[in-house]
Amino acid sequence: MEIIKHSDRKISATDIPQEAFDWYDEYAHGDIDRRTFLSRLSTLSMAGLTLPLVAGALIPNYALAEQVSFNDSDITASYLVFDTPNGHGKGRGYLVVPKGVNATNKAPTVLVAHENRGLNPYIEDVARRLAKAGFIAFAPDALFPLGGYPGNDDEGRAMQKTLDGTKIEGDFMDAATLLKNHDFSTGKVGMVGFCYGGYLTNALAASMPDTIAAGAPFYGTPAKSNLDKIRGPLQLHFAELDKRVNATWPDYENTLKAHDIEYSAYIYPKANHGFHNDSTARYQEKNAELAWSRTLEFFNRNLNV
Repeated sequence: MEIIKHSDRKISATDIPQEAFDWYDEYAHGDIDRRTFLSRLSTLSMAGLTLPLVAGALIPNYALAEQVSFNDSDITASYLVFDTPNGHGKGRGYLVVPKGVNATNKAPTVLVAHENRGLNPYIEDVARRLAKAGFIAFAPDALFPLGGYPGNDDEGRAMQKTLDGTKIEGDFMDAATLLKNHDFSTGKVGMVGFCYGGYLTNALAASMPDTIAAGAPFYGTPAKSNLDKIRGPLQLHFAELDKRVNATWPDYENTLKAHDIEYSAYIYPKANHGFHNDSTARYQEKNAELAWSRTLEFFNRNLNV
């Protein structure tokens, strides 16, 4: 059972009705605005829980999302500006290099793709986790052309909606090329992404099959084109209660099978969209840790060759 602490009270994720998680998913993906989300929450009977407490548990609290410190002695983290001729012209991302990795002691790389709100602290922590596991990790910020992640998800989500999705994909494609050619890189590039970043992972696997050697999308929808070009392998992670994304999986799976593309897919029981994100009540520690251990094993198997 997951326990979420907000203010001075602890609540369990099981205390929150499933409708609240579903409405949060609609809100997080721009289908309803914040006022509608909060209005709907106010209609629920939540066993004595207050509206602010439940809303606070669902909306990310990034103070909770640091599993690896930015100044951990086993990694070196920095921000890197890079050219994106296929995107907005310039990009910026969070680069994390494992201790001891250099031009003579190279390491495989992993591109990290954020959700639909820019490069937030949770995604930066994911990059640090990868570096702790021995991979060079790079997490671009799609919002860099607008000044970068603004420090809150509502504004970040609104900003990202104004950007050309094709150019965002181009920014990430150029980031993948940067990793492939980086002086410290073995030339092997993996990719992991969450929500919108899961879509980007599927999209780059389709558009850059010679670059993306292994893709691990978390609750991401399929690429819009070039599905027949995917070489894989893919490792796909889904949440059982995520109706919106899961509705796209049967056709996607049929396509992967039709083109004999190597893949494995996991559906995590009683999990909601975003279950890997440890900053909200959607987080499920057991499922998140299992999915992450599978992801690291997948990258070790396919990138360390």
